[in-house]
Amino acid sequence: MRRFVIDWAGTTAPAWRQCLIPFALLNVTRYEQLADDIEAAVRRGVFGPGERILSVRRASQQYGVSIKTVLHAYALLESRSVIESRPQSGYFVRSRVGASHAGGVNAASTATNGQRPPAAPAASLARLRRPSAPRQPVPANVDVSRLVLSTLRSIGAQDAVPLGSPYPDPALFPWRRINQYANAIARRHASWNLIDDLPPGNPELIRQIARRYAENGVSVDPEEIVITVGATEAINLSLQAVAKPGDTVAVESPTYYAMLHAIERLGMRAIEVSTHADTGIDLDALERVLARQKVAACMVMPNFQNPLGFRMPDAHKARLVALAEAHDLPVIENDVYQELYFGQTRPSTLKQFDTRGLVLHCASFSKSLSASYRIGWALPGRYRAQVEKLKFLNTLTTPSVPQVALADYLRHDGYDRHLRRVRRFYRQQARLMRAMVERFFPAGTRTSEPQGGYVLWVELPPRVDSMRLYQAALAQGITIGPGYMFSMRNEYHHYIRLNYSYPWTAQTEAALKTLGEMVAKMA
Repeated sequence: MRRFVIDWAGTTAPAWRQCLIPFALLNVTRYEQLADDIEAAVRRGVFGPGERILSVRRASQQYGVSIKTVLHAYALLESRSVIESRPQSGYFVRSRVGASHAGGVNAASTATNGQRPPAAPAASLARLRRPSAPRQPVPANVDVSRLVLSTLRSIGAQDAVPLGSPYPDPALFPWRRINQYANAIARRHASWNLIDDLPPGNPELIRQIARRYAENGVSVDPEEIVITVGATEAINLSLQAVAKPGDTVAVESPTYYAMLHAIERLGMRAIEVSTHADTGIDLDALERVLARQKVAACMVMPNFQNPLGFRMPDAHKARLVALAEAHDLPVIENDVYQELYFGQTRPSTLKQFDTRGLVLHCASFSKSLSASYRIGWALPGRYRAQVEKLKFLNTLTTPSVPQVALADYLRHDGYDRHLRRVRRFYRQQARLMRAMVERFFPAGTRTSEPQGGYVLWVELPPRVDSMRLYQAALAQGITIGPGYMFSMRNEYHHYIRLNYSYPWTAQTEAALKTLGEMVAKMA
């Protein structure tokens, strides 16, 4: 029996609370479901009066329905006086939306097409080995911050080849245009009313973020969004909301070191769970951990994980959320690379499979639009009130001008056009980087196959120590990310992470050739 999500209007329950109703019992057709979903977005202010909604073709792609279904849905919305058609222009929200249609149901589709993007070529290059049966994982205190800090400092050294950088090339971002908006805002407002941007954040930016999700076929309640100082703060606030010092938190292995930093800062313990280079965290291993000991939360990156770059299949996402629900386990979803996919459609999120508010979804614009402005957000589900309170106690507000500048850019400029250019560039760079590693590195070298993002995970021959390689490379003006940063254990001593977001130059190629020669000598 088919199910879909319903928001009950007029109840006293929090905005995030949702209820599952059997699809067959409501006797609602697919186009009626789509119409209800779009009308709900309009009534929540995601699409404002006079604003253009998705084109028929775009809606067909994002919601995974036929063009005929979209046309029926739009005709129904026109009959309800929600939208209007303008010849040669598209469909727009009416200035005054008509009264709610009979039934009053707002449906939010969570369907995804389940397609995975095409893998990068270079089939001759050996793939990463699947993890062997892991040792019994045990909780451990975390202390990787010193290594990461020293590594990041060296990456910032002048004239160093930034293969070890965790940041995207800022030259790809429309920072001049965003700065123009920021300067105009500063000139308009000699003084700023701090009250306007207390948590949850600037209302227009929140609306633009919710609209962005809606344009990608994901129904999001703007009232759930809390603006943060980048995704790092969103992750820290989310973890602080669901766990306390001394608690155990499950993480992927390898995992992005910012996750380990959050656990370390809050005095918690991490337990690493084996993670596949294709499908993500080993759900069987996670289930065994949950059966054996108390775990306060789980932290994962299901889309284009740093450093592995995989895209977790929808079936695995659904199973992970179901496992979390069975154990009443909060799941913190780091989705900062969500817009940097190599396929045709944006990947699904864990949030889309969540029916009980257990997923705390964290994201930001730092990887796709502006790293310097550090604007992120959280969709914390049932923990929304606690995250908002912690935001107020920790940092009071997120800077106002960057919020408004990004909102203006999203409203007026070609964000999708910018993203298409960045995705195309990263896809080409990923193929080139893998091909050059194959060319210059010795036999026994293996790589990940990134499905998005801008980092490549490289497995070197076992005798190679990545810290020795890091130090030798740094002496030659080359930076890499040593595998030690991505785990509390020494299991990744012969792994490195490479950044391919920067333009390919003769200097880049020479650096990779030098790295390959160093690896060959150490091996």
